[in-house]
Amino acid sequence: MSIRSRDMPGIGKKYELDTDFGDRVSVIQLESGGAQLYVSSKNGESGSAELTLSEAVRVSNVLAGPVLKAEDEGVSMVFSSLSDLPIELHSYTLGSKTAGKCIADLSIRSITGATVVAVRSSGGSILNPSPDFRFREGDSVLVIGEEEQIAAFKKRFL
Repeated sequence: MSIRSRDMPGIGKKYELDTDFGDRVSVIQLESGGAQLYVSSKNGESGSAELTLSEAVRVSNVLAGPVLKAEDEGVSMVFSSLSDLPIELHSYTLGSKTAGKCIADLSIRSITGATVVAVRSSGGSILNPSPDFRFREGDSVLVIGEEEQIAAFKKRFL
């Protein structure tokens, strides 16, 4: 499943998804801050709705649900103000490759471009761990970056 996007000069940016059931969902993020939602079913029925920014955020939260509810999951986000920069946020459980090593020693950011933004360890959860934070096997990390950066992190450290 992939989402196609294209710029619509003077209007905003359009995103389209063809579902596994044969339907098409289109979302236009308007330059004015709102959104338009279109659904076309495979049997020819269609519908649309125009949403304020607040309504669009609420609908997206309902559709996504608790996205990061399990280990080794991720989400891709596109913010309307940074629509040309899709951001990946992934949760991973670390193994022996990183055990006993600190963030600075591993050079995670300089090697992959990805950033560890949170760690859950036996000692609790830490937001924005310092470069001298030392990983243990079984730690859960929250990593942010672009798709290629996340892939590089996964390949190198998992």
